[in-house]
Amino acid sequence: MDKIGFGGSCHWCTEAIFQSLNGVTEVMQGWISSEGKDSTFSEAVIVLFEPSRIPLEILIAIHLHTHSCTSNHSMRQKYRSAVYTFDKNQSHLAENEILNLKDDFDKPIITRVLSFKDFKLNTENYLNYYYKNPEKAFCKNFVTPKLRILLDRFADTVNFKKFRHD
Repeated sequence: MDKIGFGGSCHWCTEAIFQSLNGVTEVMQGWISSEGKDSTFSEAVIVLFEPSRIPLEILIAIHLHTHSCTSNHSMRQKYRSAVYTFDKNQSHLAENEILNLKDDFDKPIITRVLSFKDFKLNTENYLNYYYKNPEKAFCKNFVTPKLRILLDRFADTVNFKKFRHD
């Protein structure tokens, strides 16, 4: 079992995306801080996964394609576009994969590879948010469109027993 952190959009969206994948065994949703200058907490998830079922490269590709990885908008402090790694091998792989995916996008990818420092789990009422509340307006307007991208672009990774969409 491996783990990796992802941040980029609201953690409810990111949580639902990674919960919907084969090979992902757990998604912890909350806030991550990193080593160095970006040490403030930002909305993110930690994904526990089985690399033999879903490689880290695929998880990174899914992450980049399901959030605004090229947009340096005003909410980036709260929604830092990042891959949070737990060792140097992960960092190297993540940096290479981001470079490999640059041609998929019209603008430069701003997603950074950062060393994981700390994690704060969200409160119970916000965990598993999408799958507990798929009919809420936020879920329909923000999460469901991202899940459609997942289904359209990465259908072979989707756990259809878990996945819900309109």
